[in-house]
Amino acid sequence: MPSPTSFAELNGVLADLVDGLRSILGDDLVGVYLQGSAAIGDFDEHSDADFVVVVEDELAPEKVAALRVMHHRVFDCGEEWAKHLEGSYFPRATLRDPAAAGTELWYLDNGHRDLERSSHCNTLVVRWTLRELGVTLAGPPPDTLVDPFPTAALQTEIAAVIEHWGNEILSNPGPYRNRFYQTFIMLNFARMLHDLQAGSINSKRTAAEWAKRTLDPSWHDLFDRAWAGRPDPARSVRTPADPDDFARTLEFVRYVMDEAEDTPAAGF
Repeated sequence: MPSPTSFAELNGVLADLVDGLRSILGDDLVGVYLQGSAAIGDFDEHSDADFVVVVEDELAPEKVAALRVMHHRVFDCGEEWAKHLEGSYFPRATLRDPAAAGTELWYLDNGHRDLERSSHCNTLVVRWTLRELGVTLAGPPPDTLVDPFPTAALQTEIAAVIEHWGNEILSNPGPYRNRFYQTFIMLNFARMLHDLQAGSINSKRTAAEWAKRTLDPSWHDLFDRAWAGRPDPARSVRTPADPDDFARTLEFVRYVMDEAEDTPAAGF
């Protein structure tokens, strides 16, 4: 496997992962890919490594059991990167069908060693990223596995996430009132607004720079502090958010929600 990232330790973990998948899945393994920031950009030592495993069909129970053992072994291998893998197992037909978005898949969460059922990765955003920018670890080029779909469908999904997540944050902000989530929300809502208007998926850094060029200058200092607040997420999630920055972040969420409603391509 070629070096897919600039981090040698992570490349070793990924090679171990691919070897384990080949051993367990055999001919049922179609391909293994990186998506998320490792494909889009801004991937650094504070990122998680987002992967997609494509399999021929739904995984049999004995395969899931063997994969669980493998993920436990990889997590406990002693490399810090092994604790920051995140991804899902897509049956080939599910990945190819945009209408299947939202159904549950076998999923490994960042910081966890066990598989669970989740719809986390089963989105059009992941399909677009995989098709257009995915990094191949094993298997055919990803654009042979994901058919193109209308840009308006991608924009509609992004707008729906803005509305749903925005309402969740505004109705119950307490769980997000720490330094990690304050910066995470600021950068992600900027990215969603940018991607909604662009009709493509871009990095947080690209979106932050776009926001500073395009949006009211009163937000600039908050974007700068949000980007500077990315390091050491394990510590920042236990650090209370600055009250003024958090209040302004909630204002920004409301602003993005209003802007999303005024974007005709979103289908609203």
